[in-house]
Amino acid sequence: MQEAVQYVAQAFFSVIRLQIADLLDIAILSLVIYKILWMLRKTSSGRVLRGILILLFAMAISSAIPLTATSFLLNKVVEYGILGLVILFQPEIRRFLERMGSSRLGLVFASSKTTAADMEVAIAQTTEAYTDMSRDKVGALMVFERQNLLDDVIKTGTALDCAVSSELLKNIFWNKAPLHDGAVIVRDGRIVGAGCMLPLSGNVNLSRDLGMRHRAGIGMSEHSDAVVVIVSEETGSISAAVGGMLKRHLAPETLERLLRNELLNDVQDEGKVSQIPLLNWVLGRNKKEDDQP
Repeated sequence: MQEAVQYVAQAFFSVIRLQIADLLDIAILSLVIYKILWMLRKTSSGRVLRGILILLFAMAISSAIPLTATSFLLNKVVEYGILGLVILFQPEIRRFLERMGSSRLGLVFASSKTTAADMEVAIAQTTEAYTDMSRDKVGALMVFERQNLLDDVIKTGTALDCAVSSELLKNIFWNKAPLHDGAVIVRDGRIVGAGCMLPLSGNVNLSRDLGMRHRAGIGMSEHSDAVVVIVSEETGSISAAVGGMLKRHLAPETLERLLRNELLNDVQDEGKVSQIPLLNWVLGRNKKEDDQP
């Protein structure tokens, strides 16, 4: 009992001696751990992480008893297992570095050029086009870029620079048009690319009735924070992919509401970021990806 009281007292005095630098250190470490867990929660690597935790727990038990031979073996496994972990987590590490490299750090020093009016028009025109294409069962795939830049994806198609309009979208996705097989990329309320190739999802648990268009849309949302909207060529149903999650069989009104919630909130948040850019970037207020399920 006395030892417990001493431990609590020691912990209390350690807390009251904390300085601002210590709190910042704890906050940064907590954010890094949260980001890693957030990235692994929907992948098979999550099971690997649970195995690592079990291994660490076994090491603690074997050291406390102590079990000399078992501790020696587990220590050797950890010692030589670091390289194996790098190989196992290579896709996640690469995705994390890609997101860091493609994020719009320029928002820290500059205000956004996107206006709510531009995005309102783009959403309205997209909803109108998707309503018609859904009725006529015309396949479509659109990507609304957010914080993660998609320059590499745009390079795989034809670069454009034009306003989003319903008639233009229906012409692009007409089944005899040269660009109908790829995706349309929308940046800041304007079409910047068409006929673009998207990365396929690596999720092996997807439904078998999903075609390549849906798998590409999910893959794009897994590799970036973009909002991807899809029309099925077989059924005409409208779907949307955000953060690796696919929402299917959307009514046009639901699609418009989803796009407004995802994209217009981004524009408003960027406006707030421009007021105190550096502080907001440090606090992470110009990022939306953490809010995705």
